[in-house]
Amino acid sequence: MDVSRRGFLKISGAVLAASGVGISLKPVSAHAQPLKVKYTKETTTICPYCSVGCSIIVSTRGGKVINTEGDPDSPINKGSLCSKGGSIYQMAVNENRLSKPLYREPFGTAWKEVEWDWAFEKIAENVKKSRDASFKFKNAKGEVVNRTEGIASVGSAAMDLEECHTYQKFLRGLGLTYIEHQ
Repeated sequence: MDVSRRGFLKISGAVLAASGVGISLKPVSAHAQPLKVKYTKETTTICPYCSVGCSIIVSTRGGKVINTEGDPDSPINKGSLCSKGGSIYQMAVNENRLSKPLYREPFGTAWKEVEWDWAFEKIAENVKKSRDASFKFKNAKGEVVNRTEGIASVGSAAMDLEECHTYQKFLRGLGLTYIEHQ
């Protein structure tokens, strides 16, 4: 790059002027202005998505969730939330959230709403049928294994530690070995 004496002085002057503006090259932490929703009741709760136990402030008005945010007074998360915790507002107000079970018949293309009792009975019936058909008492070596290989579990991202523990115990009690969880 060819820079004349005059060009060098212009660049030097610009750098000198910019340094006086207060631009710092030190790393800065992100800081957002606090959002305060007026005329709401604020309640603190714990995020249900994992076992970290991040604190969340839920603002409600008339029994409806208006806002959720991390609790800055919490020693655990200090006001920050992960992507799951940050989207917890959607758990309460998302219009696409299912509130009734849907059922699609085998080889069908349409979903239909069904009653909870019917859905639980259908799930229990299918689990029992599959477990009975695929249960192994012994492996090829003759060792007792007591497992079912016809059912797998994919888990849930919305369970806390205690729920996951209970869920694992339930699945192990059924004899599942293919258990994946987030």
